[in-house]
Amino acid sequence: MNGADRTGADRSAALRAYRPALRPGVLIGPAVLRGPRTVHLVKHPVSGATFELGPKEHFVVGLLNGTRTLDDVVAAYAAAYRRRLPEEQWTRLLGLLGQRGLLAGSPDPAPPEPPPARTGTFWKGSRRTVADPHRTAGRLHRLLSPMLRSWVQLPLLAAVLAMTVAVLAEPAAFLKGTLELLGEPPALVPFAVFLWFSICLHELAHGVAARHYGGVVTEIGLRWRFPMMMMYCTVDNYLFLPGRRAKLAVAAAGAYVNLALLLPFALWRALLDAADPVRPLLTGMLFVGIVQALSNLVPLPPLDGYRILSHTLGVTGLAPETRVYLALRRTGRDAVAAYPPRARRIHTSYALASAVLVLLAAGGSCTAVVLLLFR
Repeated sequence: MNGADRTGADRSAALRAYRPALRPGVLIGPAVLRGPRTVHLVKHPVSGATFELGPKEHFVVGLLNGTRTLDDVVAAYAAAYRRRLPEEQWTRLLGLLGQRGLLAGSPDPAPPEPPPARTGTFWKGSRRTVADPHRTAGRLHRLLSPMLRSWVQLPLLAAVLAMTVAVLAEPAAFLKGTLELLGEPPALVPFAVFLWFSICLHELAHGVAARHYGGVVTEIGLRWRFPMMMMYCTVDNYLFLPGRRAKLAVAAAGAYVNLALLLPFALWRALLDAADPVRPLLTGMLFVGIVQALSNLVPLPPLDGYRILSHTLGVTGLAPETRVYLALRRTGRDAVAAYPPRARRIHTSYALASAVLVLLAAGGSCTAVVLLLFR
């Protein structure tokens, strides 16, 4: 055996004896559909960089716990897919994971630079207002933890649903109350302030729910689009929360809190006599508040309803991938041959539903303007 052969044999033996392991803290998400492909999202614990793995690569990565050698992985892969993993493919995958810093012992990448405290201009921008948002969200979660128990939440959820159904069952009466509210500035102005604080609490609710399920809150601040200014709360590892239920709960937490904050108005209205002049104003407040809360559940980006639908379907990038799919369809059927039937149904249905929702929103806006002008 010459020197080159001996060197190659030594490298092969070393590779076969190597027992790789993922570095601690690497996050791996569940299988999701992105366009025609099924992928798993992988996130680096230090740099925050996110990568995509196919199902087979995900299977191999799941075996890297520091106890298996190359032969063990090759055997497991062959048993699962009825095909042996070539040594060069194994080497390439390990090299890729090592370059991205996902293997134990690989060099630590530089942590990401903290975002600037303020970005944008007078007309549009954002500003971080909390130095340690994760700790702040944790404090809020500890403070509110008694309210998060099932014996509190189940009656509260039932009350919210009953109130919402009662309001939506009589749209004409509540729309009339809304028109009366718009004609009473002394009542309208403080209610508008209440809605603004409700939206701020909507954002904090996302952070508290994320902490409840183990999420990381990276930013709490203010975002403005002149003349409007709103609070925002960013959850860093939102897509990696354990289970679909956690993702749905975090996405729906904001709208749920908005609706729950309206319960005192509903109780006050229920206790008033039908002839009381305050009752129509409360009716209008309930209608406006519920419509505002439910509008966040419309499944269009960037609303919470879009995230809820994406998690329910197990899809990532639903809107942009739907645009790609429609563009490919216009070029011919062969262009979308790579899409599995489920992906075709999802993107076609979402395209149709989005068009209907946009038309309904436009029609509702026009109706509201007409009613305001000719009331």
